[in-house]
Amino acid sequence: MNRCPWPTLTDPLYLKYHDTEWGVPVHNDKKIYEFLVLEIFQAGLSWRTVLHKRANFKKAFANFDYKKVARFTQRDIKRLLRNAGIIRNKLKIEAAVHNARLFMEVQKEFGSFSKYMWGWVKHKPIKHRLKTAKDYPVHIPEAVAWSKDLKKRGFRFLGPTVIYAHMQAVGLVNDHIVSCFRY
Repeated sequence: MNRCPWPTLTDPLYLKYHDTEWGVPVHNDKKIYEFLVLEIFQAGLSWRTVLHKRANFKKAFANFDYKKVARFTQRDIKRLLRNAGIIRNKLKIEAAVHNARLFMEVQKEFGSFSKYMWGWVKHKPIKHRLKTAKDYPVHIPEAVAWSKDLKKRGFRFLGPTVIYAHMQAVGLVNDHIVSCFRY
């Protein structure tokens, strides 16, 4: 079976993620928030590292319930900084909490975060025709524009590269290579 070049064949969790989640269109706001949090923590690290800590992140961040995370206090942030099961970066933890509050503001404005997010691709996934790992761009114009809007709204740690990775993860972009069985 042909796959994209990035998941390691010896890591069942990574393969399962590629085969069943990556690039599948997501419209559920809770799941979208989950991926935004995970992408924040992935910045500067490998996705594989974050993926293997995903269950710990889920527990630490109230099952990715953004309404609960938005109410986290400095006490909660200190608790998270002691949690060896997650990536203990204070700025990233604070960004995840801060962004949860802004996430709900976007929901109020657009009816859902999903509607806002999918608007950046005109409500239809972008389908690239990538042939090799070298063909993957660092980001795309839609990610740059969306990142600028998020920054203007006060979101943190969501630059164009992180947003592009998010777009790939939640199916705004289909970046499976053309020979991959998921393309």
